[in-house]
Amino acid sequence: MVFTEQTENEKSTIAIMILAAGASTRMGTPKQLLLYQGRSFLEYIIEMAIASVCQPVVVVLGANAKQIYPQLKQLPVRVVNNLDWACGMSTSVKSGIEFLNNLPQKIEAVVITLCDQPFVSHQLINQLVDAYYSTKKPIIACEYAGTLGVPALFSQIFFLELAALKETSGAKKVIQKNLNEVFSIPFPLGDIDIDTPKDYEQLISITQAQN
Repeated sequence: MVFTEQTENEKSTIAIMILAAGASTRMGTPKQLLLYQGRSFLEYIIEMAIASVCQPVVVVLGANAKQIYPQLKQLPVRVVNNLDWACGMSTSVKSGIEFLNNLPQKIEAVVITLCDQPFVSHQLINQLVDAYYSTKKPIIACEYAGTLGVPALFSQIFFLELAALKETSGAKKVIQKNLNEVFSIPFPLGDIDIDTPKDYEQLISITQAQN
């Protein structure tokens, strides 16, 4: 792996993995770098991750990594460069899991999230962790639009299954295969992700109206 930075004062054995390797084909420009709340989408979700109880914060880059990486150099994150990003989201999950498995400390669980769900907050991330400890369920997933998805927390007992995902499959497939192991928390705004210029324009309009 390349682009790896050291973090300070790693207190928790629950990591957080931010998937940011996509090529943003429908957006036409790297959506990781689009401005949101005064910083880029990726900087925003990293800020939420750093403010949460999770450590270390792992960011998986792929397409446009050289363009995106300079934004991250001064941040307390570990950056993994997924050279196989074009083969689908599964490769990013696998890259992140392999990185966690090679850390000197034992990682008990990981929260997996995306960089394009603008309403993810550090409170939501902490809620996933709290539910993991209180329910003893090995998967804690967010519930929105009649489905379960990310952000989601996975106990290390699912790391092998996550690393074995194929092609375009993401962490949601592991959730669906193990529904009796899942506890869900409501996150109605989780259905909002930013894939197209129209999505982005609508988000900015909503944000400006709120301000």
